[in-house]
Amino acid sequence: MLILLNMDCFILLSPSAETNEQKLHKIANELLQTEKAYVARLNLLDHVFLAKLMEEAGKGTFPVEVVKNIFSNISSINAFHSQFLLPDLEKRMGEWESTPRIGDILQKLTPFLKMYAEYVKNFDKAMELLKQWTDRSPQFKAIIQEIQKQEMCGSLTLQHHMLEPVQRVPRYEMLLKDYLKKLPQEHMDRRDAEKSLEIIATAATHSNTAIRKNENLKKLLEIYEMLGEEEDIVNASNELIKEGHILKLAARNTSAMDRYLFLFNNMLLYCVPKFSLVGQKFTVRTRIGIDGMKVTETYNDDYLHTFQVSGKERTLELQACSEQDKEDWIKIYELGKRAPRWIRDNEVTMCMKCREPFNALTRRRHHCRACGYVVCWKCSDNKAPLEYDGNKINKVCRDCYSVLTGHTDSEEKDGKKKGILEVSSTAQFSGSSIMCGFLQYCEKNKPWQKVWCVIPQKEALVLYLYGAPQDVKAQCTIPLLGYSVDDAARTADPPASFRLSQSKSVHSFAAESEDLKQRWLRVVRVAVTGEVPDTPPPGDAHVLESSQEPSSESL
Repeated sequence: MLILLNMDCFILLSPSAETNEQKLHKIANELLQTEKAYVARLNLLDHVFLAKLMEEAGKGTFPVEVVKNIFSNISSINAFHSQFLLPDLEKRMGEWESTPRIGDILQKLTPFLKMYAEYVKNFDKAMELLKQWTDRSPQFKAIIQEIQKQEMCGSLTLQHHMLEPVQRVPRYEMLLKDYLKKLPQEHMDRRDAEKSLEIIATAATHSNTAIRKNENLKKLLEIYEMLGEEEDIVNASNELIKEGHILKLAARNTSAMDRYLFLFNNMLLYCVPKFSLVGQKFTVRTRIGIDGMKVTETYNDDYLHTFQVSGKERTLELQACSEQDKEDWIKIYELGKRAPRWIRDNEVTMCMKCREPFNALTRRRHHCRACGYVVCWKCSDNKAPLEYDGNKINKVCRDCYSVLTGHTDSEEKDGKKKGILEVSSTAQFSGSSIMCGFLQYCEKNKPWQKVWCVIPQKEALVLYLYGAPQDVKAQCTIPLLGYSVDDAARTADPPASFRLSQSKSVHSFAAESEDLKQRWLRVVRVAVTGEVPDTPPPGDAHVLESSQEPSSESL
């Protein structure tokens, strides 16, 4: 944008240099646009799905009460947003220059949050009824499938659309928080916006709990479809613990066959993959109950990383893709039966469950007695008997509590979902990586810091940067494709340094030695071209070395 000062002088302003007023207007406009999209979804639920099903129910095909119980008070929610909140927001944005505020409008929302409490409370029951009657009634299923095929559904299922009201209140909270950050303390809208946020934030905690539960339910529905809708796994008490490809060792010959495991809190499904792009992707060969199941490490001269699963129904000899993967499977099966290896304190900088950074005062390190992970006090506020400790009650993390007891923590303390930089642990990558180890790292003019770097085999063109080897959230990811590599010595940089650059982005690294630098460069120079690097020989692998014992500051 150009601003003309006089005939001989002008100032060039960057379009991205927004004023605070422009930022506030942008947030308010985002609220309006998302509200329009939300009302469209509500209309779809109310005037299409609900209306069509009620019409058919009126013919006696299936009970009217079933339809009412599934959709709860969606019509009331739709009426409020369509007739009151959306028109008010549209009017306000039309007069924004004279009345730049939204807090007073959102305060009108707070009395109606009780409607959301009713909808969220009913949500689990609604999902169960929806699943039950989709299986029971062909007409019920046909109506839903016919609507889902229409363009207005955007290729989403009814379950996805029904989740929209659950997700909407947390969205208001997020926008209001952003709005208040930009709002001056003396602004006329400050008091109303703060009051609105206080009430909406309370309601959002209940929605977040429902969202977390529904994430598990959606995963179960996905697996149900992948299994050809033949296994009865969609149940609120079921929880997926682990899944993944595995090799089955044949008893009569030396071949290994590709298989897939789904481990739930009450059973193991042993499956054969099917070559299908849509629909059923696995056939269940065996269902093994958790009760009485035993898992033992085995040793095979022809195959590495093997273990045996023995249950009442069948015994399987399996081969994992790596030693780390084998240990992960065995650890889950043997949870509570033998003392775990404790993750060292210096291997993590954040809680391995909720991903919040540790500090010396309010978030100190503790160890789960079942899995050995380092967690904060909030994530270790569960107790379960551990077999290796004479079935004494020990404090455990919430995930181990779920596996050991068969049910989840009812309070659902942490409603956070994983972000794009988060994985189960860096060990998930480090155990099957092309290259991993500590490097010094610097971006732009920031101070140098020590980071744990990983190039995974599964994502061989991406470099992950972590604060410590066992962290569950990457500080930064660098897609290596297209970067240029420069290892020329610079006086301002530490010895054994090199740089990755692309456009205006420059990432500087320094290894502990020139030899280690060259090992990294051999891998990185291949990855930036789009080729998958070879895994370095064992002697080239950079392994974490630490002799620190577990902290006494444990559970």
